[in-house]
This record gives sequence, C-alpha cells and structure tokens, in this order.
Amino acid sequence: MKTTRSRYTRANYAVNQTTVWEMLSEDQCEELFMTALEVLERTGSEIQNEEARGIFEKAGCWVDGNRVRIPSALSEWAVRSAPSRVTVCDRNGKRALKLETTNAYYGSGQGNTYVLDPMTAERRKPVKADVVKTGIVCDGLKNVDFVMNNGLPADVKAGMAEVHAFEALVTNTTKPIIQSIQGVEQAQAILDIAAAVAGSLKEFQKNPFALFLIETEGALVHSNETLAKVLFAARNGVPYIYATKLIAGETAPATPAGAIVVALADALVGILLGQLVRQGAPVIAGGFFTIKNQETGILPFGAPEISLMGTGMANVLRFLKVPSFGFAGATDAKESDAQMGLEAAFSILHAGLSGTNLIHGCGQLEYGLTGSLELLVMGDEVMGMTRRMMKGVEVNEERLARGVIDVVQPGGHYLGEEHTLKYFRSEFWWPTLMNRTRIAEWEANGAKSLGQRVKEKTQSIINTHQSEKLPAEVLGTIKAILDKADGR
Repeated sequence: MKTTRSRYTRANYAVNQTTVWEMLSEDQCEELFMTALEVLERTGSEIQNEEARGIFEKAGCWVDGNRVRIPSALSEWAVRSAPSRVTVCDRNGKRALKLETTNAYYGSGQGNTYVLDPMTAERRKPVKADVVKTGIVCDGLKNVDFVMNNGLPADVKAGMAEVHAFEALVTNTTKPIIQSIQGVEQAQAILDIAAAVAGSLKEFQKNPFALFLIETEGALVHSNETLAKVLFAARNGVPYIYATKLIAGETAPATPAGAIVVALADALVGILLGQLVRQGAPVIAGGFFTIKNQETGILPFGAPEISLMGTGMANVLRFLKVPSFGFAGATDAKESDAQMGLEAAFSILHAGLSGTNLIHGCGQLEYGLTGSLELLVMGDEVMGMTRRMMKGVEVNEERLARGVIDVVQPGGHYLGEEHTLKYFRSEFWWPTLMNRTRIAEWEANGAKSLGQRVKEKTQSIINTHQSEKLPAEVLGTIKAILDKADGR
C-alpha cells in the first residue's frame, strides 16, 4: 500500500485518541470536591454503625452521638489511598474490566420488582429462572461487559434472593458480576461461592470476577447495615461499589452542582471507612440521581437530569482518580416502543462519552420497576454504535492514505485497493438488529419492525446460546454452600 511519506519527526503533536465529553473543567471539579470536604468537616454525616463510629473517632474524626465530622485532610488521604484503578476479571481469571481513566464498560440493571417475560410478554414477579436467562443473554451479547441480576427471585427462601441470584449468574456466564448484598451473612455466602469458583479466597482476591454493590441511603445518612457491608468487603479484600441514590430537590439540593456535592460527600464516607480498615481497599464510587414527579410520586429513569448529574459525578471522580459507577440504558416506557429506544439510546451514548467506568441500568422499563431482556438486547446494539463513535478518528500515515489517493486518481474508486480491503471491516460499524436493506428485501423477509427483530433475537439467545459450564466438583461445592445458607 502506497501510504508513506519521507521520514520525519513531529514535535508537540497532540492526539485525541477517543471521543470523550468533558462537562466540567478541572477547576469546577476541584471546587465541587472542596465543597464536599467542607460539608463533611462542617456538617458531617449520620453514621449509624457503632463500630464504624469508633474507627472514625480513632482516626481523628469528631464524633457527637451518631454525627461524625471528618477533617478534610483525612478525606483527602482516603482519596489518595484508594487505588486509582481497579481491575476486574472474568470467571476464568482473564482481565476483563480495567476501571481507570475514561475506560467505559456497560452492563445490565438490577433489583426490579417485576420482569417482562421475553417469551410470553407477561409482566410478573421474577423467579430464579429469570436470573438464569439474564446470565445467558448477557453472556451472548457482544457489547455487554458485566452482569447484574435483573430482578431478585421471589421463589427462594426469604433473605436469600441475592445469594441465589449470584449462583444463577455465576453458573450461566463467564462475564464479571456486580452483586448487590442484603447483609453480611448473604455476603459471606456469596464470597464462599466466588472463592469456590476461583479455587480459593486468595485466588479470588488476586483475580476478582465479582464486585459487591453497596447502596447507601443518601442525604448524608449511612445506616448500620450499609456500613457493616463496607467493613466486610474491605476486610475480605472484595472490590466494592459505594453508590448513593439522590432525588434532586428532595433528598439533595435542586441544583445539579449541589446534588453532586452531597453525592460526593456520601461517597467519601464509604471510601474513607474502607481505607481505614484496609489501606488500598479497592473501591468504586458513584450515584444514581433523579428527580420526582410531585403529582404521581414517580422517580423517572429516563430523565435527562440523570445523565446530566451522573456525568458531573463521573467527571469529579475522574479528577480524583477514583473509578466511577454510573447509570444508563433505562426508560420510563412500559413496553418496547419509540420512547424506550429514545431514552435508552440517549443515556447510553451520554454515559459512554462521559467516560464513566461502570455503566449499569440497561434493561429496566417503567422507571425501574420492570426488567426487560428485550431492552437489554436492543441496548447492546446502541452500545456498539456508541463504541464506534468513542473510537474516534485515528490519524496516522497509513490511515491518511495519501499514496492510495494518488494511485486511484480523481474520479476513480477504492474498491479494488488493498487499503480498502484491510480497513473495510475494522473502520465501519455493522448493525445486527437495525435494518439497512432495500425495501423489497425487507418486505420479502416479513417486513419486521425493530421490536419484532429484538424479540426474535432475545428468544434465540435464550434458546440456543451455550455458556461455558463450571466443573462438576465446583457445582457440587456451590450447592453445598447454598444448602447451608438456606438452612440458617
């Protein structure tokens, strides 16, 4: 290929490797961080866990009842102590998620009250078989990087839903898992299963394929149970996500900047506690921001404010070099329709371009009440498009193609050039669901809408995809752990 020019050396040649949207400047990020430090030092947080209060007090915090005020220097130390990158592996120990800088990874949503059955379209309570299907579908989707349980199973022993959900996922996908935990007992059972899969607790700690999701109540309040989970995760070397949920104008200030300050202050409490227990404990921080419809009481999942504030939070965390956890791919629609596509697509694009490290939420309908595998499958297509945009335009001597242009000459075509053959596939994105055929071919194939094609692909993955199975002895160990936990 004739693409080269004479030898040369460039000086001060700046490159944009990927397309990333920076909403906040470094000065703005610093101001938000400094304000959060002031909030923690002046106002403080409600710490409802006695052991955590003792740890904070020993470290130099001011404790008055449940109120704990944190010196700014201590919060700043915690941010420096926490790792600036967290690597998560797949089930086989292969490094899969490098949570650093602006690396962005997508995954499903979690914790829905209902599911939309992909076979019958029935809206019903989730059962364990639905979590199995979530694992299979996520395993079969190219652009889904990690898995969460899309609804807690209602057909298992009370208090054991998270443990059974983890077992259903880890046996049906090799992809990393983010697992919510209800309490320390459930966390121990989940950790036992993870250690059995990895070969030992030490091997799991070296190559973790699962993260604990610990959700705080927000509004500068940290419950006894929430902080007990942080203590457990930090002591056992399990990477954990400390995430807050805030309603702008209700549990946080109405202004995006004010809401981000409260979220950041909440996150710093979870980061600090982990670092005081185990310096260098791997932690990811983030939050879910929304608004409230005062007439209906509904907290929308498709509102643009979610993306706006989530991007701001991700910007500040990147400034602090703390891996980020965000939200995208959900909708307030009740079925597969245009609203579903619009809301999910905008948020997936927005979160990806913002460089949020872990982006969860895809596959949630009806303001998070209902889980939909069809939305997850459609979201996988949007994730692929977004990744192509994020890839940007690579500029180097071969891609500039100056020699190829000269060979083809004005009015010529490039189809027969070796250069075209080399880059035809790698430079273009090709859809798997969206239709680009001529109308006659589309009609000959049944004139199917996008919704119909999504339904067929979802059902096909469930019926035909074969995920890698765990060895029989590992499955036996997992069953024994489940039986013991169920018997408590």
